[in-house]
Amino acid sequence: MDAPVTEQPAHAQAFRRRLLDGLTASIEERGYRDTTVADIVRHARTSKRTFYDHFSTKEECFFELLTANNEDLIETLRDAIDPSAPWQEQVRQAVTAYVQTIDATPAVTLSWIRELPALGAAARPMMRQGSGRLAAAIVELSAGPGFRRAGVAPLSPTAAVILVGGLRELTAQTVEDGQPVAGMIEPAVAAAIALLGGPQ
Repeated sequence: MDAPVTEQPAHAQAFRRRLLDGLTASIEERGYRDTTVADIVRHARTSKRTFYDHFSTKEECFFELLTANNEDLIETLRDAIDPSAPWQEQVRQAVTAYVQTIDATPAVTLSWIRELPALGAAARPMMRQGSGRLAAAIVELSAGPGFRRAGVAPLSPTAAVILVGGLRELTAQTVEDGQPVAGMIEPAVAAAIALLGGPQ
């Protein structure tokens, strides 16, 4: 007889979410590198014992936070786009949603770009998976009916990776320079439209 499948209790999920929110708050306050487990539980208003009931290390918590944020970003992009709009407007909708998401937690986004790679080999699979998931979502969005009607070919996977990499580096420079991230919208829209290339 197969063992029953058990789901994480709702209260455990709630504590896990609180810990991720606590890490988010601490990264925004002092950056990932200087964040300690004590900082996370202080913001989460819970105990170190609770933290270690859910995560074995600060890195594990960080990986889960960034994975969740990446998935939330992908869903936000999908929800922001009106597939019946002209393709250039869909590009603007996607870029605007991306920028607004970054603006909510800029230090977390910066930690993905700058601090995650510093964790070395343990972080590389996650970095590739996260970038790959985002690039695949962009390819999917660029293959929508509004693009097809206009004769615009979908982005290739390689072009989508270039777009994701360029957006992330522009994001890092903007946040590090203390500039408003809204200033990224126009150059990012122009770059995406140029990569798509218009009717084929």
